[in-house]
Amino acid sequence: MDNSSKMPTLSCRQCQVGRKQLKLVTLITWIGDEMITVPDFPAWVCDICGSPDYDNAAMTQLSLVLSPDAGKPINRPHASPSMTTPTDSPSAAIK
Repeated sequence: MDNSSKMPTLSCRQCQVGRKQLKLVTLITWIGDEMITVPDFPAWVCDICGSPDYDNAAMTQLSLVLSPDAGKPINRPHASPSMTTPTDSPSAAIK
């Protein structure tokens, strides 16, 4: 049985004739002077003109991964030395 007929399709805004279908494509983009390629990237591709519309959720995830702050530790405020919890104090554990 062919599952492709069950996939949703969208009208193409570019050629206004074709239907967009979800496919995996190679995304090519530039970050500064560097060309980045991402294989198997989800996109809605027109069956007539081939115009791609990249999947919004995938683009959001990619932008998070390519963010200059990706992988950096998050700065969290530290507890002040005067603040202790029962597990921080040896005497509290004994009681």
